[in-house]
Amino acid sequence: MDTVNSIKNDSYTEVMLKRQSVRQFQPDVKIPREELMELLKEATTSPSACNLQSWHFVVCDDEAGKQKAHSLVMPFNFPQTDTCSAIVFVLGDTQSHEKYRDVWNKMCADGRITPEKRDEVFQTFLPLYEHADREFLVKDSTIDASMVSMQFLLAARAHGYEANPLAGYNAAKIATTFGLDEKRYVPVMAIAIGKPAEKPIDSIRYDVADLTDFA
Repeated sequence: MDTVNSIKNDSYTEVMLKRQSVRQFQPDVKIPREELMELLKEATTSPSACNLQSWHFVVCDDEAGKQKAHSLVMPFNFPQTDTCSAIVFVLGDTQSHEKYRDVWNKMCADGRITPEKRDEVFQTFLPLYEHADREFLVKDSTIDASMVSMQFLLAARAHGYEANPLAGYNAAKIATTFGLDEKRYVPVMAIAIGKPAEKPIDSIRYDVADLTDFA
C-alpha cells in the first residue's frame, strides 16, 4: 500500500489537537486489512524502552472476531464495539527481549550502527531484561503498549478515520480468548476504529496550569 495515498490528513492541528473519541460508527464501513496493517506499521514508529518494542496486536475486523470482542467488553462499550469497522486489542509483550538481538543484529547488518555499538547495547540493556522480575517486565511493556496505542489513534485520524480507546473489558480473559500466552501478554488497551456516525461530545481539558509544577 502506498502510505502517501492512504493518508487523508497530515495536519498536526487536525490530527492531534482535534482528535475526539467516537462511540458510534457507521457499521457498513470496511477497512481493508492492508490499510489496517499500514496503520499498525505507522503506529509502531512509537518510541519504546531500549527499542524493545514490547507490543502485540489482535485485530478483530470480521463477524467472528467482533463477536469475541463483544464477549470481552463491558456493556457500556457495546456501541463502539458493535458498530466499528475493527477493534484492535493492544497487549504488552513481557518477553520481547527474547528477540532483542534480532533487531540490533539487523541494524548492524544494514550499517545503521557499528558492531561495537551493537555489542554495547547487548552488554548494557539486554541483561536488565534477562534478569528482570515479572513486575518490571509488565510495567515496562505496559508503558510501551500505551505509547503505541496513542500513536495508533493519531494514525487512524490521519487516514480519515476516528477511533475510541477503551479499557472497559475483562482483562483476565483477553489472552486466552485469542489463543495467546496469558503469562507473556498483558492487556493494555482496546481501540475501536471506523467512520463516525455521530458528532462526538466537544469535551474540555483541565487547565494545564493546575496540573503543572516547575521544579
